[in-house]
Amino acid sequence: MDPIILSRLQFALATIVHFFYVPLTIGLSFFIAVLETRYYRTGDEQYKLQAKFWGKIFLINFVLGVVTGIALEFQFGTNWAIYSKYVGDIFGSLLAIEATLAFFLESTFIAVWAFGWDRVSKKTHLVAIWLVAFAGTISALWILLANGFMQHPVGYEIQDGVARLTSFTEVLSNPYGWMMYLHTVCGAFILASFLVMGVSAWHMYFNQNKEFFLTSFKLASTFALVFTLASFVFGHQLGQVTNKYQPAKMAAMEAVWDSEPDTPMYLLTLPKFTNEPGNLIQALPVPGMLSFLATNSFHSTIKGLNEFPADERPLVWPVFLSFRLMITLGTAFIIIAIITFFIRKIVPSLGWGLWVYILLIPLPYITLQLGWMVTELGRQPWIVYGMLRTADAGSPPVDWYQVLITLLAMGAIYGLISVTGFVMMIKTAIKGPDKLTEHYA
Repeated sequence: MDPIILSRLQFALATIVHFFYVPLTIGLSFFIAVLETRYYRTGDEQYKLQAKFWGKIFLINFVLGVVTGIALEFQFGTNWAIYSKYVGDIFGSLLAIEATLAFFLESTFIAVWAFGWDRVSKKTHLVAIWLVAFAGTISALWILLANGFMQHPVGYEIQDGVARLTSFTEVLSNPYGWMMYLHTVCGAFILASFLVMGVSAWHMYFNQNKEFFLTSFKLASTFALVFTLASFVFGHQLGQVTNKYQPAKMAAMEAVWDSEPDTPMYLLTLPKFTNEPGNLIQALPVPGMLSFLATNSFHSTIKGLNEFPADERPLVWPVFLSFRLMITLGTAFIIIAIITFFIRKIVPSLGWGLWVYILLIPLPYITLQLGWMVTELGRQPWIVYGMLRTADAGSPPVDWYQVLITLLAMGAIYGLISVTGFVMMIKTAIKGPDKLTEHYA
């Protein structure tokens, strides 16, 4: 067994599980902050109850995110020592800022918010949740700027065989990192809004606190409309940045093998599973559409995979299929969000139609994971694009059986944590609010 492959599987496991919780933490914190702002401005107890109820789910999710994220940073030292040594001057500084600035701010004020009800002033409590919300997004920014360096390295020079930081400004303004950040944060808000709509639909279907959950549903529908449209815009821009800085990834995303002007987008495509040139199915072309989407010109040339050496091409079929499925689901979210926004006031009368929103809950989770599969698999065989190959970035003293043991142990532990956490979240969501004011009686 190859310890690099096992190390990749181990890091993928930790990342996938961790990223189940991060988006909801980001999106739900702002949702709660808006509810509490309404409570602060109106004094209406219904908004306080709303914030408390969704806050319980948020806190469970936050704890799970913290616990599952701890192992990630340790793996840079245990499994990816050469990578850490090679780019630690840049990558390490970004992670250090994330931990000391954003995460500490978030974790400090989340305690003030969680335990400060009726112990601190309403204004202080409101400030606390907004600080938590903004700290979460700032934390994501530093992480994604670090990942952005892996996708498009800037602001460095090679000294003594390692990358040294020469321009922190270039690293902070990396267009790849910023487009990833904006697109990912929009996805977090979409996930949170669909979860709120799904849980609210459950309670309205079973005639439980209809007015309470209709309030949450209507606010979530607004979030869903705004951020599905924003995600489309930023996703399009990210695609153009990808074409500019990672043309091999763009070619894999659309299974383009031959460079040609007026590059069409084929509506029906199936790449080979062997990564050999050519596709099994390629039909229904839209002339020039891929050129236009990637460059804003119908006549530009998209670089095909045949332009790259075989050992510098990503695996086409997982990147292509992940991208197509992500786009399909993202488009469906936009359509659903638009329809939902205009029917939000009559949602309780939908009857069986409410199950649409309940069944939609897992789909944003899947979509976000697909997006990261495109991002990370499409960068291969590089761990830092154009600089360091993944195969050369591991920890030489670590043998395959050592990684296998930790992989199996981590799988068991993460599985137990996730099952326990999801059961707690589901029970909390189904139980509903602890008490209601006369407003809901």
